[in-house]
Amino acid sequence: MAFWHIPHAIMQATQPTFFKQGPKPLTRVLIFSTLSVALIVGDAYNHLLGRVREQISIALYPLQWLATAPTNAVIEASSFLQRQSELISENRQLNDARLIAQGQEMRLKALEKENAHLRALRVASENNPRQSQLTQILYNGRDPFGAKLIVDLGQRSGVTEGQIALDASGVVGQVIRVQPMTSEVRLISDRDHMVPVVVGRNQLRTVVYGAGRQNPLEVRNMAPNVDIQVGDVLLTSGIDGVYPAGLPVAKVTKVERSAGTAFARIQCQTLAAIDQHRFLLLLNAPAPLPPYPEATPAPKAKGH
Repeated sequence: MAFWHIPHAIMQATQPTFFKQGPKPLTRVLIFSTLSVALIVGDAYNHLLGRVREQISIALYPLQWLATAPTNAVIEASSFLQRQSELISENRQLNDARLIAQGQEMRLKALEKENAHLRALRVASENNPRQSQLTQILYNGRDPFGAKLIVDLGQRSGVTEGQIALDASGVVGQVIRVQPMTSEVRLISDRDHMVPVVVGRNQLRTVVYGAGRQNPLEVRNMAPNVDIQVGDVLLTSGIDGVYPAGLPVAKVTKVERSAGTAFARIQCQTLAAIDQHRFLLLLNAPAPLPPYPEATPAPKAKGH
């Protein structure tokens, strides 16, 4: 029996004085209930605990912040990622719209230039006494070393070999081969092409030769003291019966005169934009020239 009384004695020794000597449990319930009701009524009518709550809320704010920080961080991170995704999508849409607008602007500018070129061709056609046809360039010739173009008019359109191709600024070349639906035009820059011309300033007759695509034209076999200057404009002379007289061909860009050489070195730049436009004019074939006079036989010597 002594052993059973030892734990009870220890529990009595460790219990607070209030529980050992305080009022009974029912009394304590009544006391605290009355106090609670009094505080509730007093706070409801007189706000007795307002300042106490404020102080308690200030003291508990760090704990509340720590408790809600992970949730708020997740919400903010999710919102940030969503905004980033929306911004990326909007930026992509704006870039696509910008590229489309730039492409449309480039096409519009190209159409404006093409329309201006077509208007200039129409004016050139009206000012030229010969009738002409508007043709479109399809592609370059197959020979990479030549300077030729393929156009979309051929025999069915009445095109014949020898017709002159030109743009609003000057001579482009000459038709050298005709197919039913297309024709081949040799540019004046081709190595095998030459054009009889006159210097517009003094009517000096000469011939301008092609030197290959992207290379300047050349006036050959002229003496060093020839009256040709930089800036002179070369016009077709018309003496060959192919090119009508007065068409602009080239402008002199370089004249080298050396006492040690037999000929001056003269280079020219084509006036026509032979590598820039898609449309050309084909002048109708000229009327044939009178035939060359027949050579008269030499008179026979007397006594034979």
